[in-house]
Amino acid sequence: MSQASGAGRRPNVVVFIADQLRADHLGFAGNPVVKTPHLDRLAAASVVFTEATVANPTCMPNRASLLTGRWPSAHGTRCNGITMDPNASTMVRNMALDGYNTAAVGKLHHQNMGWPFEDDQRAEIEATDPLLLSLNHRDAAEFDREPGWDRWENRSDHEAGFLQLPKDYYGYQHVDLVVGHGDNPGGHYRHWAAGRGWDPRRLGGAGNAVTVYPGWEQVYETAVPVEAHPSSYVADKAIERIGALAGEDEPFFLFVSFPDPHHPFSPPAGYADLYSPEDIPLPAGFHQDHSKSPEHIRALIDHRGTPGSDSTMTWSVTEDQYRHAAAAQYGLITLMDEQIGRVLGALSAQGLDDDTVVLFTSDHGDLLGDHGLMLKHFTHYRAVTNVPLTIRVPGTAPRSTAALVSTADLAPTLLELTGTAAFRGLQGQSLVPLLEGSVDAVREALIIEEDQPFGLPGLPAPVRIRSVLTRRARLTRYFGTAAATELYDLLSDPDELDNLADDTGHAQLLGQLTELMLEETMALGVMGTRPTASA
Repeated sequence: MSQASGAGRRPNVVVFIADQLRADHLGFAGNPVVKTPHLDRLAAASVVFTEATVANPTCMPNRASLLTGRWPSAHGTRCNGITMDPNASTMVRNMALDGYNTAAVGKLHHQNMGWPFEDDQRAEIEATDPLLLSLNHRDAAEFDREPGWDRWENRSDHEAGFLQLPKDYYGYQHVDLVVGHGDNPGGHYRHWAAGRGWDPRRLGGAGNAVTVYPGWEQVYETAVPVEAHPSSYVADKAIERIGALAGEDEPFFLFVSFPDPHHPFSPPAGYADLYSPEDIPLPAGFHQDHSKSPEHIRALIDHRGTPGSDSTMTWSVTEDQYRHAAAAQYGLITLMDEQIGRVLGALSAQGLDDDTVVLFTSDHGDLLGDHGLMLKHFTHYRAVTNVPLTIRVPGTAPRSTAALVSTADLAPTLLELTGTAAFRGLQGQSLVPLLEGSVDAVREALIIEEDQPFGLPGLPAPVRIRSVLTRRARLTRYFGTAAATELYDLLSDPDELDNLADDTGHAQLLGQLTELMLEETMALGVMGTRPTASA
């Protein structure tokens, strides 16, 4: 299956990606509440990977892993706030060089959007690793770059006027950009909305909301109407791009990236009350005993109901806060599902179903109530690391597989499906043998990375977290000042409620996974630099 269509024209590729969507918040994944009929139909025609796992449970690092097929320790965007190397080898760039028309619509987040550190975060970095913030400590490669090379996704620059992105933006030849999340993002979206008579700055945000949930300012009904919503923009532009690309002689690659259902959870009218908080069940472990959890998790639970100063960081919710957030998020998921249905309909209308590989995934998950927690960062619970992944390949029988796969596997997979040459330094594995059904697994274990320049109470900076995941168990090590260990037997404890790291009865399992973590980490050596001589 070197090419999806077997012979003749190489297949088109459409990649749908959601932002902060966990694998089990979809109808086809068994969620009993949220309605996603369009994605359910797509999944029914696809190979569904139930154990798809991020390389890193954070936006920028994992999005870079998707494009490069490398783990963050290799591609360098190890945490949010580090702009991706503009000269990096990416699957999109290789496709463009090999004759594909390439385009992206929506949120990319390959570069910084302009959000500053919180004061306490900056103070901690300055106290623990001041060179990270030093202007005198520059990457030598930056000296050869034009000024502004790292500001293409900076929100304030887009506010000043319409900003056309370069013709080779990480391999994309055309980009319709959304910068940020929720109902009032920036980028090209704002100019599109203004051109249609809507001003998201006057309609969007909690300050302009129709209603705001008093328990958390990140949950509200936006005054932005459906037709002006960012998810509608993404679908409109994707449909427009399909219409333009369908008539070309060359195949196309289209990246369709929704900024939802990332918080703020701010659905528009018709979706804000689509789900009732009273109908949202509490997840397993909402009130679990955290006595064996790492110190920083216990500290969060001790302050249940109080969000952190940084609205993106993990915190502990009450039942009422969780239910209202989940109901609002489900509304956003259903809205996104409808927009994906529109884009799929455009593909069908152009007669492209049999010529197009369609992939759906997310950049990472959301704790959203699991273990009594909300959002992401500083933990590798399944809720944040397990993401949806479906791949529809024309001529391939639909089925489900529980094989362990990583976000980093998507680049080598799409390169093979399109007959595009691979590039040096790929670390992911092609999933084509799994799509064909010729194998049951491409690996026995995988690594999840997370590095953060600041920490939380009980987990001081710098933070380095590594997990090794197998079908049997997960081992997570927190390295540094506050070293900690988590071990979960996934066969007997799939909800990850009982940390066995200090249980002498599981010492053998702990030793096996510790050795496996070392082996898998060593296998991720950086191999992208070309040697030119023996010495």
